Amino acid sequence: MTPAPAPTIRKALTIAGSDSGGGAGIQADLKTFQELGVYGMSVVTAVTAQNTLGVHAVYPMNEQAVQAQLQAIGDDLPPDAVKTGMLVDASIIEAAAECVVRYGWRNLVIDPVMIAKGGSALLRQEAVSTLTNKLLPLSALVTPNIPEAEELTGMSIVTLSDREEAARRLCQMGARGVLLKGGHDPSTQDLVIDMLYDGRSFRFWENKRLDTRHTHGTGCTLSAAITAGLARGLELPDAVDLAEAFIHAAIAHSLGIGAGQGPTNHFAYRSTTKQ
Repeated sequence: MTPAPAPTIRKALTIAGSDSGGGAGIQADLKTFQELGVYGMSVVTAVTAQNTLGVHAVYPMNEQAVQAQLQAIGDDLPPDAVKTGMLVDASIIEAAAECVVRYGWRNLVIDPVMIAKGGSALLRQEAVSTLTNKLLPLSALVTPNIPEAEELTGMSIVTLSDREEAARRLCQMGARGVLLKGGHDPSTQDLVIDMLYDGRSFRFWENKRLDTRHTHGTGCTLSAAITAGLARGLELPDAVDLAEAFIHAAIAHSLGIGAGQGPTNHFAYRSTTKQ
């Protein structure tokens, strides 16, 4: 009897900072990958001393350390999808972009992490142009919130039509797709409206705005879930569908830990959904 072929192991890579509190960064990404059935790998760009009360210290990795990690992955464990989070500075962005090109990595999701929820800067100002010029044109998707989209495009975003214009501009800058998140938009009141633009048309996801302070790591988790979906072979809208369901469950079923902005519940989707 011929043995059954070994199952294909889908792999996803996160290039991001470490969150000692476990709610965001590579910890959130790896938890999300695992929950969605994808083998997770990481390249650490910085170590942060962080908890639910805020970011207390940031210790960036040097460029050589990041390059060595990227090369180790590229030479042996080619990912099916890649996401970036906290990239710290221009040299790390350039190292990531160079490896994406050298190894032909596809399905790159950029979460343009710039400011922590507590207000701490996580991307140096001079690195923003490097992100837009070097990394953005390599991306399958960029997932900014409204303040990040304003920073990247240089425009003020107040209305939904402003968001549409910002998404068009980001695609003109090289992104193949944009998921512009609506959590910072008070005009939608009790709804959070996320908007996907693929360079041709718009699609919207509406979720009830949940009254909770436990939202630390939502952006990291959402982009990681999209990355996992792409690694599994889903088309972009289907990967966003999966990620929207994952993050809504993670927020709705709060863990309730920490004295500040607590983490989302990465266990929730699998425990509340029939797989």
